[in-house]
Amino acid sequence: MIAIGSDHAGFRLKEKIKDFLKKREVEFYDFGPENEDSVDYPDFGEKVAKAVSQGKAERGILICGSGLGMTIVANKFKGVRATLCHDEYTAKMSRAHNDSNLLTLGARVLDEEMALKIVEIWLDTPFEGGRHLRRLNKIKEIEDKNFIEGVSK
Repeated sequence: MIAIGSDHAGFRLKEKIKDFLKKREVEFYDFGPENEDSVDYPDFGEKVAKAVSQGKAERGILICGSGLGMTIVANKFKGVRATLCHDEYTAKMSRAHNDSNLLTLGARVLDEEMALKIVEIWLDTPFEGGRHLRRLNKIKEIEDKNFIEGVSK
């Protein structure tokens, strides 16, 4: 299950990604917003990242104007590995080497075709494990040392 959300700048791209997911028969839950009216991206980033962090969604996709704000918000949640991808290479590496479980995109940075290609690669690329797992375990150790249930130390 994919949790998906955006801000007003990412709304149109979010709707295109939802259509793409439907065609691929990928289950998703849309955390909003429901239109292009101005909203604050942290509100929607929090909902999606929380769903991933709590295991209610296997992965998440967040879209804002640049992708930067959503990435910052999402990475505040324990167990979330949010990666901002802007081309095919970063999409592939985010999964193969970093086991990304939350993809962020910049709707004002990417055209629709590239954004959908990124989503496709991100969905289809498996985590390679091996030396990359060792590195992710180190990240988890850092997270565990500096995180108290919902509050950074």
